[in-house]
Amino acid sequence: MKVAVIKYNAGNVQSVLYALERLGADAILTDDLETISKADKVIFPGQGEASTAMRYLKGKKLDKLIPELKQPFFGVCLGQQLLCEYSEENDTACLGVFPVKVKRFIPENPATFKVPHVGWNNIFDTKSPLLRGLDNSSFVYYVHSYYCELSEYTIATTNYIQDFAALMHKDNFYAMQAHPEKSGMVGERILKNFLELK
Repeated sequence: MKVAVIKYNAGNVQSVLYALERLGADAILTDDLETISKADKVIFPGQGEASTAMRYLKGKKLDKLIPELKQPFFGVCLGQQLLCEYSEENDTACLGVFPVKVKRFIPENPATFKVPHVGWNNIFDTKSPLLRGLDNSSFVYYVHSYYCELSEYTIATTNYIQDFAALMHKDNFYAMQAHPEKSGMVGERILKNFLELK
Protein backbone atom coordinates (compact mmCIF):
# COMPACT_ATOMS: atom_id res chain seq x y z
CA MET A 1 0.00 0.00 0.00
CA LYS A 2 1.39 3.39 -1.04
CA VAL A 3 0.61 6.31 1.29
CA ALA A 4 1.26 9.85 0.07
CA VAL A 5 1.88 12.42 2.81
CA ILE A 6 1.29 15.85 1.29
CA LYS A 7 4.23 18.23 1.50
CA TYR A 8 3.26 21.89 1.82
CA ASN A 9 5.93 23.38 4.09
CA ALA A 10 3.90 22.79 7.25
CA GLY A 11 5.45 21.71 10.52
CA ASN A 12 5.19 18.37 12.32
CA VAL A 13 5.17 16.25 9.17
CA GLN A 14 8.20 14.16 10.10
CA SER A 15 6.56 12.77 13.24
CA VAL A 16 3.62 11.61 11.12
CA LEU A 17 6.03 9.81 8.79
CA TYR A 18 7.64 8.09 11.79
CA ALA A 19 4.23 7.01 13.08
CA LEU A 20 3.32 5.54 9.69
CA GLU A 21 6.67 3.75 9.53
CA ARG A 22 5.97 2.14 12.93
CA LEU A 23 2.69 0.84 11.48
CA GLY A 24 4.50 -0.68 8.50
CA ALA A 25 3.10 1.76 5.92
CA ASP A 26 5.07 2.60 2.76
CA ALA A 27 4.79 6.40 3.03
CA ILE A 28 6.35 9.15 0.93
CA LEU A 29 6.39 12.92 1.56
CA THR A 30 5.50 14.63 -1.72
CA ASP A 31 3.83 17.56 -3.44
CA ASP A 32 3.88 15.81 -6.83
CA LEU A 33 0.37 15.72 -8.30
CA GLU A 34 0.76 12.38 -10.08
CA THR A 35 2.29 10.63 -7.06
CA ILE A 36 -0.54 11.86 -4.84
CA SER A 37 -3.19 10.90 -7.41
CA LYS A 38 -1.87 7.34 -7.69
CA ALA A 39 -1.41 6.71 -3.96
CA ASP A 40 -3.69 4.20 -2.24
CA LYS A 41 -4.22 6.62 0.64
CA VAL A 42 -3.36 10.26 1.27
CA ILE A 43 -2.54 12.00 4.56
CA PHE A 44 -2.57 15.79 4.88
CA PRO A 45 -0.92 16.67 8.21
CA GLY A 46 0.69 19.81 9.53
CA GLN A 47 1.03 22.69 11.91
CA GLY A 48 1.21 26.25 10.67
CA GLU A 49 -0.78 29.25 9.46
CA ALA A 50 -3.76 28.87 7.12
CA SER A 51 -3.14 31.62 4.52
CA THR A 52 0.56 30.73 4.08
CA ALA A 53 -0.35 27.06 3.65
CA MET A 54 -3.06 27.87 1.11
CA ARG A 55 -0.60 29.97 -0.96
CA TYR A 56 1.73 26.98 -1.16
CA LEU A 57 -1.09 24.63 -2.13
CA LYS A 58 -2.24 27.02 -4.87
CA GLY A 59 1.30 27.42 -6.16
CA LYS A 60 1.57 23.66 -6.61
CA LYS A 61 -2.03 23.31 -7.92
CA LEU A 62 -2.81 21.08 -4.94
CA ASP A 63 -5.84 23.25 -4.18
CA LYS A 64 -7.41 21.89 -7.38
CA LEU A 65 -6.26 18.28 -6.94
CA ILE A 66 -7.14 17.62 -3.30
CA PRO A 67 -10.95 18.09 -3.52
CA GLU A 68 -11.05 15.78 -6.56
CA LEU A 69 -9.22 12.84 -4.98
CA LYS A 70 -11.22 9.61 -4.60
CA GLN A 71 -9.01 7.45 -2.36
CA PRO A 72 -9.26 7.58 1.46
CA PHE A 73 -7.89 10.96 2.56
CA PHE A 74 -6.99 12.04 6.12
CA GLY A 75 -6.44 15.67 7.11
CA VAL A 76 -4.74 16.26 10.47
CA CYS A 77 -4.64 19.47 12.57
CA LEU A 78 -4.04 22.29 10.05
CA GLY A 79 -4.89 19.68 7.41
CA GLN A 80 -8.39 19.36 8.89
CA GLN A 81 -8.89 23.13 8.97
CA LEU A 82 -7.74 23.60 5.37
CA LEU A 83 -10.32 21.05 4.19
CA CYS A 84 -13.04 23.44 5.40
CA GLU A 85 -14.48 26.30 3.37
CA TYR A 86 -13.16 29.24 5.39
CA SER A 87 -10.83 30.01 8.30
CA GLU A 88 -10.88 33.09 10.50
CA GLU A 89 -7.09 32.80 10.60
CA ASN A 90 -6.07 35.74 8.39
CA ASP A 91 -9.46 35.64 6.63
CA THR A 92 -8.54 32.60 4.53
CA ALA A 93 -10.61 30.83 1.88
CA CYS A 94 -9.74 27.13 2.16
CA LEU A 95 -10.35 23.99 0.07
CA GLY A 96 -14.09 23.70 0.61
CA VAL A 97 -14.35 19.93 0.98
CA PHE A 98 -16.33 20.40 4.20
CA PRO A 99 -18.88 23.27 4.17
CA VAL A 100 -17.70 24.22 7.66
CA LYS A 101 -16.12 27.36 9.11
CA VAL A 102 -12.95 27.42 11.21
CA LYS A 103 -13.11 29.85 14.14
CA ARG A 104 -10.69 31.16 16.75
CA PHE A 105 -11.20 30.16 20.37
CA ILE A 106 -12.44 33.14 22.39
CA PRO A 107 -12.47 32.26 26.11
CA GLU A 108 -14.84 34.13 28.42
CA ASN A 109 -12.21 33.81 31.13
CA PRO A 110 -8.66 33.82 29.69
CA ALA A 111 -7.25 32.93 33.11
CA THR A 112 -9.15 29.63 33.05
CA PHE A 113 -8.94 28.70 29.38
CA LYS A 114 -5.67 29.42 27.59
CA VAL A 115 -5.35 29.85 23.83
CA PRO A 116 -3.80 27.97 22.14
CA HIS A 117 -5.48 24.85 23.47
CA VAL A 118 -2.58 22.56 24.37
CA GLY A 119 -2.95 19.18 26.02
CA TRP A 120 -5.02 16.03 26.36
CA ASN A 121 -8.80 15.97 25.97
CA ASN A 122 -11.26 13.16 25.45
CA ILE A 123 -13.28 12.57 22.30
CA PHE A 124 -16.95 11.64 22.65
CA ASP A 125 -20.02 10.96 20.49
CA THR A 126 -17.77 8.81 18.31
CA LYS A 127 -19.36 7.31 15.19
CA SER A 128 -17.19 6.07 12.35
CA PRO A 129 -15.11 3.05 11.29
CA LEU A 130 -12.15 5.41 11.72
CA LEU A 131 -12.80 5.26 15.47
CA ARG A 132 -13.31 1.50 15.75
CA GLY A 133 -12.17 0.26 19.16
CA LEU A 134 -12.37 3.68 20.84
CA ASP A 135 -14.92 5.16 23.21
CA ASN A 136 -15.68 8.27 25.28
CA SER A 137 -12.74 7.52 27.58
CA SER A 138 -10.25 7.93 24.73
CA PHE A 139 -7.92 10.93 25.03
CA VAL A 140 -5.99 12.66 22.24
CA TYR A 141 -3.39 15.44 22.19
CA TYR A 142 -4.21 18.94 20.90
CA VAL A 143 -2.19 22.03 19.93
CA HIS A 144 -4.44 24.63 18.24
CA SER A 145 -5.93 28.11 18.48
CA TYR A 146 -8.67 27.55 15.87
CA TYR A 147 -11.41 24.92 15.74
CA CYS A 148 -13.91 23.49 13.25
CA GLU A 149 -17.56 24.10 14.05
CA LEU A 150 -19.86 21.17 14.77
CA SER A 151 -21.81 20.01 11.71
CA GLU A 152 -23.49 17.00 10.16
CA TYR A 153 -19.96 15.84 9.23
CA THR A 154 -18.76 15.65 12.85
CA ILE A 155 -17.91 12.05 13.83
CA ALA A 156 -16.39 12.86 17.24
CA THR A 157 -16.57 15.85 19.56
CA THR A 158 -14.23 17.46 22.09
CA ASN A 159 -15.04 20.19 24.59
CA TYR A 160 -12.60 23.02 25.25
CA ILE A 161 -14.27 26.39 25.86
CA GLN A 162 -17.12 24.89 23.81
CA ASP A 163 -17.85 21.70 21.87
CA PHE A 164 -16.06 21.48 18.54
CA ALA A 165 -15.47 18.91 15.79
CA ALA A 166 -12.69 16.61 16.96
CA LEU A 167 -13.05 14.49 13.81
CA MET A 168 -15.05 14.85 10.61
CA HIS A 169 -16.03 12.64 7.68
CA LYS A 170 -17.52 13.29 4.25
CA ASP A 171 -17.33 10.74 1.43
CA ASN A 172 -13.67 9.62 1.19
CA PHE A 173 -12.44 12.54 3.32
CA TYR A 174 -11.65 12.14 7.02
CA ALA A 175 -10.14 14.80 9.26
CA MET A 176 -8.89 15.15 12.82
CA GLN A 177 -7.96 18.26 14.82
CA ALA A 178 -5.72 16.50 17.35
CA HIS A 179 -2.36 14.93 16.55
CA PRO A 180 -2.68 11.13 16.22
CA GLU A 181 1.11 10.80 16.05
CA LYS A 182 1.35 12.40 19.54
CA SER A 183 -1.71 10.68 21.03
CA GLY A 184 -0.19 7.40 22.17
CA MET A 185 -2.11 4.17 21.61
CA VAL A 186 -5.35 6.02 20.77
CA GLY A 187 -3.68 7.97 17.98
CA GLU A 188 -1.95 4.86 16.71
CA ARG A 189 -5.30 3.07 16.61
CA ILE A 190 -6.87 5.91 14.58
CA LEU A 191 -4.01 5.85 12.07
CA LYS A 192 -4.20 2.05 11.86
CA ASN A 193 -7.97 2.22 11.31
CA PHE A 194 -7.41 4.76 8.52
CA LEU A 195 -4.83 2.56 6.83
CA GLU A 196 -7.30 -0.35 6.96
CA LEU A 197 -10.21 1.59 5.40
CA LYS A 198 -11.42 0.12 2.12
